[in-house]
Amino acid sequence: MKKIIKLLTVIMIVATVAAVFSGCSSESKSQKVKVIDIPLTQEEYAFGVNKSDPKLLEEVNKLIADIMSDGTFDEILNKYFGDGEPEPVESAELNPSKDQLVVATNAAFEPFEYMKGNKYYGIDMEIARLLAERLGKELVISNMDFDAVCLAVGQGKADIAMAGLTIKEDRKEYVNFSDKYYNASQKIIVKENDTTFDNCKTAEDVEAILSGMGKDTKVGVQNGTTAQFYVEGDEEWGFSGFNVTCVGYSSGALAVQDMLNGNVDFVIIDEAPAEFIVKAINELN
Repeated sequence: MKKIIKLLTVIMIVATVAAVFSGCSSESKSQKVKVIDIPLTQEEYAFGVNKSDPKLLEEVNKLIADIMSDGTFDEILNKYFGDGEPEPVESAELNPSKDQLVVATNAAFEPFEYMKGNKYYGIDMEIARLLAERLGKELVISNMDFDAVCLAVGQGKADIAMAGLTIKEDRKEYVNFSDKYYNASQKIIVKENDTTFDNCKTAEDVEAILSGMGKDTKVGVQNGTTAQFYVEGDEEWGFSGFNVTCVGYSSGALAVQDMLNGNVDFVIIDEAPAEFIVKAINELN
């Protein structure tokens, strides 16, 4: 989506990224970055539901169908990609004696989930609130590393994973996936003055360049995400991988920070977070 983000949304994301970049050198702060506007993958996001709770899966799928048909999902997207205003989502404290919906997420993946203060924001978080209201339960959001969200649900520590989660076969060991609700792709972030991919027109063009690089080329990714599988190779996805060095981070923003610090050459992350991070960083510089 290529719509202009409302100023208030940008300010919130800038504040988040500013915190990440507070320890950067003045040299890194003066640099800008850009997204290479070529989708490298085609993915589908869904929610990962506890396998022992088929009733919850049924309710989640009903909610997805309802918000898609009545315009609610478009209204949520407009808050993050259009001229709407994101709404904060509050989490209750975990209390086994209460009737609660426990959501596992990784709140470092704007615009799907992120934090401002002690409140959550994001597309998934607003859907989580709707789901809790629909079920008549108190919402509890459990923030953790991305590669732990499905495991947390599989171990019964959470009811559902809502974390910009791509449908993937090996994750089905831990969760039952809901119906899809969003189509996504991976894109490359580079420094603004980097011309490596400027003449590329297709994903094949980008991959031809990456295939010619060796271990001295370092590519940053968020741990456990499709980008890591894309760079390292994954038979299930049909990704052959590249002979580069893949460097994992807990968030895309940290990966971009390290790129500006000169420690990695490129960053590959999901399209929507990439656009948010790039816009926020460039607002700072």
